[in-house]
Amino acid sequence: MTFVAGNLTGAAIAACLFVFGPLAGPEELESGELVILSGQDDSAGGQRQQLVTIWNDTHPRNQARIVTLPEAADGQYAEMVNRAGDGGTDIFNLDVAWTARFAAPPSGRRLIRPIDESLLAERPDQAFMTKPLATCRYADQLWALPFNTDAGLLYYRTDQGLKPPFDWSKIRAAGTKPGFKATWTGQLNSYEGLTVNFLETVWSLGGDLAVAPDGRVTLDLAKWDEAAKLLTPSRDAKPGLVLPDSVSFEETSSRSAFRDGQTMFMRNWPVAYRAMRTAEPAGKPFAFDVTRLPGDSVLGGQNLAISERTTKPRAAQALIEFLTNERSQRLLFDNGGFAATRAAVYEDEAIKQKYAYLPRLREAIDTARLRPVSPNYVTFSRVLNERVHEVLVGRSPALPRDLADQLTRALQGR
Repeated sequence: MTFVAGNLTGAAIAACLFVFGPLAGPEELESGELVILSGQDDSAGGQRQQLVTIWNDTHPRNQARIVTLPEAADGQYAEMVNRAGDGGTDIFNLDVAWTARFAAPPSGRRLIRPIDESLLAERPDQAFMTKPLATCRYADQLWALPFNTDAGLLYYRTDQGLKPPFDWSKIRAAGTKPGFKATWTGQLNSYEGLTVNFLETVWSLGGDLAVAPDGRVTLDLAKWDEAAKLLTPSRDAKPGLVLPDSVSFEETSSRSAFRDGQTMFMRNWPVAYRAMRTAEPAGKPFAFDVTRLPGDSVLGGQNLAISERTTKPRAAQALIEFLTNERSQRLLFDNGGFAATRAAVYEDEAIKQKYAYLPRLREAIDTARLRPVSPNYVTFSRVLNERVHEVLVGRSPALPRDLADQLTRALQGR
């Protein structure tokens, strides 16, 4: 069943009520408002809010409300940690890399509570794709359910004679054609996005990151230096591989630069595809497509977790189940462009016919790699992206020779 993006009223609401359930939630659910703390919804039509609207029309005893936080992942993380102790949040929409931190914070009391698997309508390992579900588990417990997944894609202009697949040599060989400021852009500001972009670049060059159970990091510093050099914009005025402004870009700003014709290539998440398709520049033909990155992607996405301090844990879990069920996942992708966490969406023939890039997205997710799993991951990421950013902006000539030791101390909480 398909609904158009936009406000769900009249017949559309009636259809949703028929599909999603009765007018009142089960009696055993605690009554009261449910507050979801979440990052900004970048989907076409605000699809997360549309799903909450459906829930509210079918569960009058448990009206839900989304509280939106700053767009960048680092800002979201800090605000969620600050609000975790005030009891005003029932559900966290967490970045997939934060599960361990909220389940077992170094400072003590956990911030989320485990999912009660005995109450779930479906077995998670049968309902969800393997890698997105893996980000919901920590220390042999299930702490969340996967709301949407993510894998980086390479966006390219199809009106410039560019043909995939692309490695870095082919991207570089494309040069900078008249009218473009550079060849490629990504998310290179000093935040989580740079950690993601940099790891993907390291992997594309044959480098790696190994983390032992005790948090000790080993890496091939030569490959890491090569990745930092590749992502460093040219210091002269001539157009080069990397758009100089990329060192201050996050997801939305890099998307705007690509859409406005500043570069021929862009690394971004899948939701950018639909956002650009629905907001093409007025009077400017904009021909683009997506393919796999030069190497594996970092696995991204968001997971829904129950706040440790909620007074409505059963109602919160019921809302999480609703938001992650198969029908909701179809709507999130079909109307909003979020990558679904259930394989059934990628196998739906009607959706495959509608979105030709779906198999490429599925392949990117299936081959994506997880970031280090640790309660101290955020500190690790901050150290990594700060050291890389110093190179990209010219404050340092190279990555520090003791970078592996710095990252080890971060993961070990020292």
